[in-house]
Amino acid sequence: MHNFLSSFITLFQPPYDVLLLEGLVLTLKLTVFSWILAVALGAMLAIVRESKIVFFQKIVASYVAFQRNVPMLVHILLWYFGVSNILPVSVQDHLSALGSEFIYPAIAIGLCMAAYFCEDIRSGLRSIPFGQHEASRSLGMSYLKSMRHVIMPQALRICAPPFINHTVLLFKNTSLAMAVGAAELTYAVRDIENQTFLTFQAYLIATLFYLLVSLSLMWVGSVVAHHTRIPAR
Repeated sequence: MHNFLSSFITLFQPPYDVLLLEGLVLTLKLTVFSWILAVALGAMLAIVRESKIVFFQKIVASYVAFQRNVPMLVHILLWYFGVSNILPVSVQDHLSALGSEFIYPAIAIGLCMAAYFCEDIRSGLRSIPFGQHEASRSLGMSYLKSMRHVIMPQALRICAPPFINHTVLLFKNTSLAMAVGAAELTYAVRDIENQTFLTFQAYLIATLFYLLVSLSLMWVGSVVAHHTRIPAR
């Protein structure tokens, strides 16, 4: 037991503590970047799908089906090895200089999770009584203004629970970025394990980190959902 604790503590000392910290920071950066992209795109897709234009509805439905039925790892590999190769060489060089191991996975995860957030938001939009649509339109608001100022704020409050769940899912899926060399938390832990051969201790640290952040996200989400909940009438 003493040997286990001492070896466990060793992983929090130099140089391994720096690797863990850098891995955790990159994981959080991936989460934030992908989440912003996913929420923004998901909201736009939901609004378009709820419009009366059948052509655009089918395009969004096809996009959602494609993203939700292909494994996220495949999306990441497609962007890193596929999409990157069809870009102009100057763009490839620029992205490589900025960190393509971060950019492509973040885009892939964001685009994939946008499909899930789209469906969450769409369920919230459909729960808003149609009378509110009519009331906002009668005040002279366009479809987009009605969505922005009246319907969407209520829909986001209603769809908070699945929104939180998919945010946690997005965070956990950032670990897949290690497949293309992103030095996020799982990558860092694997590197430490290769150097120290402390397999159980290293992956226990990763497990605890992921558990702590996931539970924190769920707690913050539940607090926000509680304070923004629409009172029952």
